[in-house]
Amino acid sequence: MPKYIAFLRAINVGGRQVKMAELAEHFKAIGYADVETVLTTGNVIFDAESRPAAALALDMETKLEPLLGFKSEVFVRSAAEITAILAMAATLSPQVPTNGELNVAFLGLPLTEAQTTTLTGLSNKMDQFVVQGREVYWICQVPQNASKFSNGVFEQKLKVRSTFRRVSMLTALPETLFA
Repeated sequence: MPKYIAFLRAINVGGRQVKMAELAEHFKAIGYADVETVLTTGNVIFDAESRPAAALALDMETKLEPLLGFKSEVFVRSAAEITAILAMAATLSPQVPTNGELNVAFLGLPLTEAQTTTLTGLSNKMDQFVVQGREVYWICQVPQNASKFSNGVFEQKLKVRSTFRRVSMLTALPETLFA
């Protein structure tokens, strides 16, 4: 069975506390195999029959909500997609200064032309964006807390749900994802 990773939105922030062992048990209870959580941010590696990522995400969102007690959007990527994301990040990394950060926004669907235009309007000296399929790469030239941009601004301006992950976290994903 193929390996996937699910990025859950808003886990262990804003009062939505979930122990990773509990989250792994929830994934097993709803039918996923070889489940492994990564860090405390709602990243879950799992095996599943080959299905479109959108179908897996919808299945998880529907089945996890009663177990978690709240709705958490889920963004699913295959190991091959994570490899491609990391390759793109490697090409962008030289643009990030030592005190900056490179982040990836995971989306359910690619941005529309209007959303991409809005995002382009948010670019400035500190924050640049690269849109690639269902991901947006945020090149932050300063420490993130010095930027006025955030996931909240992204979602409010583009009217889309997402979850951001630091590329440094993605590069640290366990080898089990790529096995």
